[in-house]
Amino acid sequence: MKIGGLQVGDWAVKESGGKQHLIFDCRNCPYGTSFVEDPHCRFHIFAALLETEADLVVLSEVYERVYNEAQTKMMSEIAKLMVKFETEAIWSYAHLGDPKIEGEEFFGERHDALVKVAHDILAYDPIAAYVLCLEEIKKERNRLAKTPENTRAEIYLNNLVALRETMERTELIGKARDIIMRLRQIPETTALYHSFFEAQIKPSFIGSRLLFEEMEKLELLDEYNVGQSSVQIFKHPSKTEKLYFINPPEYSLPPDKYFVLSKTREIVATYQPGKASLSSTAKSRKYFERIYQASIRDISKQANIKMSPEDVNQLAEIVARYTVGYGILEILLSDRRITDIYLDAPIGQKKVYIVHSKYGQCETNIIYTQDEANALVSKMRAMSGRPFDEAHPVLDLDLAELETRVAVIGPPLSPDGTAFAFRLHKVTPWTLPQFIDAKMLTPLAAGLLSFFIDMQATMLITGSRGSGKTSLAGSLMLEIPQNSRIIVQEDTMEIAVPYMKELGFNVQRLKTRSPISISKTETEVAPEESLRTALRLGDSALVIGEVRSKEAKVLYEAMRVGAAGNIVMGTIHGDSAYSVWDRVVNDLGVPNTSFKATDVVVVARPIRFAGSLERHRRIVQITEVGKHWTEDPEKEHGLLDLMTYDAGKDTLELNEANIKKSELFERIMSVSGLSAKQIWANIELKANSKEYLVQLKNKYKIPLLLESENTVLANNKLLLIKENALQKYGASANLDSVLGEWKEWVSSVLLKRVLGAQMKKG
Repeated sequence: MKIGGLQVGDWAVKESGGKQHLIFDCRNCPYGTSFVEDPHCRFHIFAALLETEADLVVLSEVYERVYNEAQTKMMSEIAKLMVKFETEAIWSYAHLGDPKIEGEEFFGERHDALVKVAHDILAYDPIAAYVLCLEEIKKERNRLAKTPENTRAEIYLNNLVALRETMERTELIGKARDIIMRLRQIPETTALYHSFFEAQIKPSFIGSRLLFEEMEKLELLDEYNVGQSSVQIFKHPSKTEKLYFINPPEYSLPPDKYFVLSKTREIVATYQPGKASLSSTAKSRKYFERIYQASIRDISKQANIKMSPEDVNQLAEIVARYTVGYGILEILLSDRRITDIYLDAPIGQKKVYIVHSKYGQCETNIIYTQDEANALVSKMRAMSGRPFDEAHPVLDLDLAELETRVAVIGPPLSPDGTAFAFRLHKVTPWTLPQFIDAKMLTPLAAGLLSFFIDMQATMLITGSRGSGKTSLAGSLMLEIPQNSRIIVQEDTMEIAVPYMKELGFNVQRLKTRSPISISKTETEVAPEESLRTALRLGDSALVIGEVRSKEAKVLYEAMRVGAAGNIVMGTIHGDSAYSVWDRVVNDLGVPNTSFKATDVVVVARPIRFAGSLERHRRIVQITEVGKHWTEDPEKEHGLLDLMTYDAGKDTLELNEANIKKSELFERIMSVSGLSAKQIWANIELKANSKEYLVQLKNKYKIPLLLESENTVLANNKLLLIKENALQKYGASANLDSVLGEWKEWVSSVLLKRVLGAQMKKG
């Protein structure tokens, strides 16, 4: 289109996330692609804003310049100002002066000045127009000062002052005035525009925008890198949640790299990976990056753009992220400090939220787009082979290569549109020493639970979502001797079974039908059928990822008749031992007599000290389920708290009176031949060994010591030293000597190995 004889670039308005994006196609524009630098660009934007309303302005070439809502509002105010001046015709004859008093000698000059200020220059450089208005006011005042009173008229001056005041009521001119008034010399207007307009620059094929608040208002809490992307975590003075800011390299590349990046993306965009390729993204990723590297080298050579090998690798990684990868979400999914990622509907109206393992729920600086969400859903449908539409509004799947579970919901279940919830699993399982270090439990509690595992007790771990019950179950699995076989049944694969296999555990995982998926396929096995199968797979420890429904009856039937094998452990939602009984018996239909097959209930809970916003995971109860009650275990004293949490002291305390009443300890003594004193010697051996690892970790500042690869070695060594002592001395073996020999091995062998590994990591 043409305005005032000048061709205006093509533009279109697109709605995304409830915001109107005014998008300019600048690929063939002869002028610059910058509101700040180029007056013609400003003219094109103002001209478009005369015809439409917008929340954001986007200048699109090989990369995009995105002007945010506040900046677009300033632009829109200038466009409305242009309309106002033209409608009021402030350069008309009546505004030029009083011909009866002063004549018409200056009317032509005044008309030209008003047209320049309020029309010609305003459309290209509003700040320059304002400066010219100030100069014209000064000039007119000087003229009036020299004019006799009988020929002095102030109509033109008053018109100029009104023009200035109208301009100053806009945010842009108001900000410019504040700076100009403080300076002796008026700067170039480009420098002023730089102060008010800082566009976000990103490749045109990336939809997500990154928002950065004024950093001086924020308190920096943490800073680290995820791959090539920097992460900063801030505390905001007026927000309860922390801020999680990422800054990937693709948002801050120089123009020549953007050119190569965009051209490479255009070339490879036609390739659509099939289901097999998508499901093996991790394996094929390096293959695609090598292909992209060749294209990048070729394009940069043709365009005479110098690229170092590091530059080529960086751009190839970015292209892979936005083709065969998961886009900007991939960076979040790669940050293993994150436990959850939420994209709420309607997508694009709110920032992405995450839950950080250290800082809790955080608001990110990412605005995701509906187009990206649609592409992600298409990819997930192809990967899972499942439908996702109004008849099937739930899609639940595991992203195995990213150790992540994702649940997608859409209309009609989610009336505001598509929404996503990602749950990131810890790649390496938590360990009991790590939980001791994090104060989730005490060394004595860790020793007690480890002892129960050793004595093949049946155990249920309960807690709310995010309380750490699955993580605790994983840490207790590491306490199972490696000469035992373990079968793990899960509907969502959260327990780090593959890593446990690498550590030498004999583990078989069973994947069952998801409880939230509406679309059921014939290939998915129901949890209760899977459990029946598990019981036929040989003498094994059995771990149920989540006891939810019909499988509870099968589990308890197996526990009662002893068909389940050795150790039986599971997680279940609840907030106390009594709530577990209520859920299992009254909700899941397990008879009271069957529930008594449970030996121990462990309760995990997030604690907010003194009403603080921060949550701290704690074990708050270790409860024995007695066997001599009939109807209600609480009323009939069938639930015996062995350890309870004291919030004032922030510790788990042993209930010695209840220990003396314990039926479980009596049973252990009868089947193991251990005396009460020997039982506590074994518990203290386990507790002291784990506490010693924590002490060494803090003394030498080596978190790696508490990771599973090292704690499993330490556990195995302790078991072997103890076994040797038992074979040599029998029941009279001195466990203090066992602990001393083990500590010597840890200090002389394990510690040196871990310190060496830590130094290699840098």
